[in-house]
Amino acid sequence: MDLNPFSYDFHENPYPIYRWLRDHAPVYRNDALNFYALSRYDDVLTAILDHDAYSSAKGTVLEIKPEMIEQFPIILFMDPPRHTRLRKLVSHAFTPRRMAALEPTARALATGYIDRILEQGSCDFIRDFAARLPIEIISTMVGVPPSDRDLVRELTDTALHREPDRPEFPDSALAANAQLVQYFAGLVAERRKQPRDDMTSLLIDAEVEDDDGEKVRLTDFEIVAFCGLLSGAGNETVTKLLGNAVVLLARHPDARADLVRDFERIPDAVEEILRYWTPAQYTMRTLLRDVTVHGQTMPRDARVLLLIGSATRDEREYTDADAFDITRKVPTQIAFGYGLHHCLGASLARLESRVSLEELHRRIPEYEIDESRLERVHMSNVHGFASVPMRF
Repeated sequence: MDLNPFSYDFHENPYPIYRWLRDHAPVYRNDALNFYALSRYDDVLTAILDHDAYSSAKGTVLEIKPEMIEQFPIILFMDPPRHTRLRKLVSHAFTPRRMAALEPTARALATGYIDRILEQGSCDFIRDFAARLPIEIISTMVGVPPSDRDLVRELTDTALHREPDRPEFPDSALAANAQLVQYFAGLVAERRKQPRDDMTSLLIDAEVEDDDGEKVRLTDFEIVAFCGLLSGAGNETVTKLLGNAVVLLARHPDARADLVRDFERIPDAVEEILRYWTPAQYTMRTLLRDVTVHGQTMPRDARVLLLIGSATRDEREYTDADAFDITRKVPTQIAFGYGLHHCLGASLARLESRVSLEELHRRIPEYEIDESRLERVHMSNVHGFASVPMRF
């Protein structure tokens, strides 16, 4: 079997391929697209934690080219110690106290969207809810004004879209990326003149140590890259997670009924949804030295896909791994990465998801999904829906 992250058929259901890889090719080689792939839980987790051998500095998705990293220096494409310094800079914005303070905002947004959905009698859950709530919250944190938030979300979606079987960015994605850079450059220039209580202003004022230990300020380019990353990652993951959640719960009405009876089950349900249909299906690393796994050597400079979406279905780690079970305890969640590259916004994503599922099921305890009209997103490393028609 072939693993092609750009195949639309693969986007529909990658899990049979993952199972075959785990059983028959735990160290997989794709000559046509020039990458290796690790698919078993233990191997993926080991690689994620080994930043001495597995580097992020040359990109974390297949379609990234070196010149793109130079043009858009985001923290995802960095290794320690620079990664550590920059991560520390923004981590205090995602403390438990700050996340708890956002809960009333998230709940008010969720309630407002559900009010409008109930008036309609049906909805596209992505368009009318899942794509709206996370962009509102992360945009408030970054400093994107309400009038621009739909634009940022639409540009982000376009920037991440991939054409079938094409291992490069389509022209539309490149154009959207350029527009995002231009937009955030304007926002940074505006905040330099008139600072506010937001992440953009914080980044402008911040000082970090360079490689020589000297205190320096971030360049406008670095701040633009940070803003783009925060807005994109803070939007896409939760949108896909919520879409996946309602489809899975509609397909498993007994599990949904359990949630409706007891909202205390929702946090565990969120972890199971993350495990079962992981929004971020893989992350890529480049080898800094030869690495041997299961007797097969991957050479220095090889590109290696760490298949998180496969690892979270590995029956070597999880009992009945292909069963959706909201009572399952997920002891080590790798859907948000792990270790140094653990997603900064994981706690925010969990908060938004918990609040959204509580308010949705409080107001709409039963709903149906029009399976014939479901539309997948087509991104090389993202598993989720572009459209989820819902009626109730």
